Amino acid sequence: MNRPVQWVTVAKFAELTGYSEDAVRAKLKTGVWLLGKHYRKAPDNRVLMNLTEYERWVEGKAA
Repeated sequence: MNRPVQWVTVAKFAELTGYSEDAVRAKLKTGVWLLGKHYRKAPDNRVLMNLTEYERWVEGKAA
């Protein structure tokens, strides 16, 4: 099954979006991107970013 990737690491997210890893983490810390919506913590406590919700945020469609 070939499906689009939705959740990526901060490093991959930074590579794909052009935001630095520090900028991503700053947006998480200040609440620009929300836990459970724009990112989540995996069972191993690693932060994973939601590309689908990021795209909605960029397009101004974030609810």
